[in-house]
Amino acid sequence: MHVFVAGATGAVGRRLVPLLLAEGHHVTGISRTAAGVERIRRQGAAAVRADVLDREGLRRVMAEAAPDAVVHQLTDLSDADGEATDRLRREGTGNLVDAAVAEGVRRIVAQSIAWAYAPGEGPADESAPLDLGAAPPRLGMVEGVRALEEKAADVETAVLLRYGILYGPGTWYAPGGPVAAALAGDASARFLGSVEADFSVMSFLHVLDAARAAVAALGWPSGPVNIVDDEPAQAREWLPALARTLRVPAPEPVAGRLEWARGASNGLARSRGWRPRHPSWRSGFAAQTA
Repeated sequence: MHVFVAGATGAVGRRLVPLLLAEGHHVTGISRTAAGVERIRRQGAAAVRADVLDREGLRRVMAEAAPDAVVHQLTDLSDADGEATDRLRREGTGNLVDAAVAEGVRRIVAQSIAWAYAPGEGPADESAPLDLGAAPPRLGMVEGVRALEEKAADVETAVLLRYGILYGPGTWYAPGGPVAAALAGDASARFLGSVEADFSVMSFLHVLDAARAAVAALGWPSGPVNIVDDEPAQAREWLPALARTLRVPAPEPVAGRLEWARGASNGLARSRGWRPRHPSWRSGFAAQTA
């Protein structure tokens, strides 16, 4: 299968490309920079310089590649700019899907998120509604997710991977990253999240497990699928554990919780044969510094 990867140089994409090649797929990756193009080529894939916000340029690139499937791993989080990522989810996804449909692509696998669900009891499964009653700024993020998922559905088969909080190399939660800096007291550290050790529940996912799910999803039916580890956890549990592995001070426990922070269930993904190699953030965090 010829797979067109948008976001091929991101934290997930740079692990995804070698996995696709190892499975025998032909891969074309895109990057906005010359350095990104060179990185993709060094991995053994074809690479093209393109920007998904350039609608006509992207159409030309898609037409030249003529792929069988598209994998969408686009984010814009290097500067912790939520609005930039929301724009990519709306406008970038729109351009990518329109270009794919114009070339007869019949399958897309798209990165979504598993913390956009509405408040409720226990970890959310895929039948839970998105949190469209949220207040800003969360509402902008949730609406961006909805726009991404609805647009992706223009492709005949659209698998929506609702990833948990990503950790591992290249993420905010890696050693030396902004979360470590924030826990160490650096007020200038930029990331979208919290270091309050409260009762809010989140689900995590190692970037390698995220990439493995994207490869597997090339054979899955349409619809959303939570891709998270096996252990949703309260911040007062996972934050001190993360701090220990990062060798920074652990925050003091506090009361309260974010109502929407309920974690997610990976039962559907498991029923399709996916298993996280890091089934818990406990061992996964430790592996980051092993």
